[in-house]
Amino acid sequence: MTFEPPVTPSRRRNMQAIRAKDTLPEKRLRSALHRLGYRFRLHVRDLPGTPDIVFPAKRAAIDVRGCFWHQHDAALCSKRNKTPASRREWWAEKLASNVARDARNEGALSSRGWRVAVVWECELRDLPTVINRLVEFLGPPRT
Repeated sequence: MTFEPPVTPSRRRNMQAIRAKDTLPEKRLRSALHRLGYRFRLHVRDLPGTPDIVFPAKRAAIDVRGCFWHQHDAALCSKRNKTPASRREWWAEKLASNVARDARNEGALSSRGWRVAVVWECELRDLPTVINRLVEFLGPPRT
């Protein structure tokens, strides 16, 4: 068993402030989709992984992922993908478990007949491109 240094109070406060839902990237994407006429449900707990944005009639879900927490490609997100200097072993295990959980949840949704689109935090810097991709994924909004 290796010794883990205690978490500092400032690190603890920082970690407690990080939101699991209703994040700024998620709100930005939801707002853009709503302006286009799409209507959706949020954080449906009946589905594996509680997807961020759900379109029940289209059997489609969108997961908005933070580049750091879900380990987006380091070449694309080098600024957001930097592992903290302290407790590296713990962080490596934590982030790897997030990636494995994402894969399990996507597989479970697919096996239930749901389509899943993933939108990365860094992609939202070019919102029109993301919106075009999602319009193609979802089809036209209901009128």
